[in-house]
Amino acid sequence: MAKKSAVERNKKRVRLAAQYASRRARLKAIAADMSEPVEARFSARMKLAELPRNSAPVRQRNRCLLSGRPRGYYRKFKMSRIALRELASQGLIPGMTKSSW
Repeated sequence: MAKKSAVERNKKRVRLAAQYASRRARLKAIAADMSEPVEARFSARMKLAELPRNSAPVRQRNRCLLSGRPRGYYRKFKMSRIALRELASQGLIPGMTKSSW
């Protein structure tokens, strides 16, 4: 089980990224638009830098929904390999069986 503080910190990052998504996209579009004057692009970059760091989507970490584990994460199932194997062994995931030979 992951530390509760790490899981909560990641939830905060997800919430902040959603909150600032439109503002961040607008500023990035202005900063990347070469038809804009240099001063406008520079001011857009400065305003972008003033936004909270945790509002950037790149700072989010994929974590298991059941255990909060950050490593060995399967995107399709939104859980770690360990939790996935436990559920598959119990027969709780349709169509998935534990391989043995």
